[in-house]
Amino acid sequence: MRRFFIFLLCLRAACLTFAQVQCEDTCSHIHGIDISHYQGKVFWEAIGNNSKMAYVYLKATEGGNNIDNMYQTNIDLAHRYGLMVGSYHFYRPKVSQQLQLDNFKAQCRPGNQELLPMIDIETKSGMKTDEFCDSLFKFLRLVEKAYRQKPLLYTFANFYDTYLLGKLQGYKVMIAQYTQREPRLRDNFDFIMWQYTGKGHIDGINGYVDKSRFMGRHRLREIRFRHK
Repeated sequence: MRRFFIFLLCLRAACLTFAQVQCEDTCSHIHGIDISHYQGKVFWEAIGNNSKMAYVYLKATEGGNNIDNMYQTNIDLAHRYGLMVGSYHFYRPKVSQQLQLDNFKAQCRPGNQELLPMIDIETKSGMKTDEFCDSLFKFLRLVEKAYRQKPLLYTFANFYDTYLLGKLQGYKVMIAQYTQREPRLRDNFDFIMWQYTGKGHIDGINGYVDKSRFMGRHRLREIRFRHK
């Protein structure tokens, strides 16, 4: 029994050591995080001092009237500590596109953005695929017109392969897939960023945080907000 107990302690220690080794510790890619109210109070000075985190995306809005209650605090402090900041909107396909755009624009003001606005696409809300795509692309055209540039798009690998395959040409895309291997989409689409974990750790945040990185030859300049 004593040997078994010692074995369990050693196994736990090994697992903790493994868990502390994260992607940015073992590669030279450009890394960043995304944050919403789920992270609670963020100690931005610690994140600003982290040389491995080059950018941060902050949740601004969702649907037609939801505003992330930490957004204004987060964006003010992220700027204070010198971070490259972008904002994102969680898209709800059944909600009026104009209402969603108005909600997002009221929070995501161009003068506060270093990075392209990002649209988080994760649900069809029970729509048929054709109806969902019609809804989505109508909204994306409104966003492009409002900000005078195409937004960055975020979705999961399986969601892309099932509903958006071959439809996002011309857009810059971040793909989420929480595995050790890099995602490969069915049509070999050249996405520029990979969100590789939803359970990352970083000084300044208690609990988990989403982490992402650029792929291959892609660089931060590709998602810079163009102030015209």
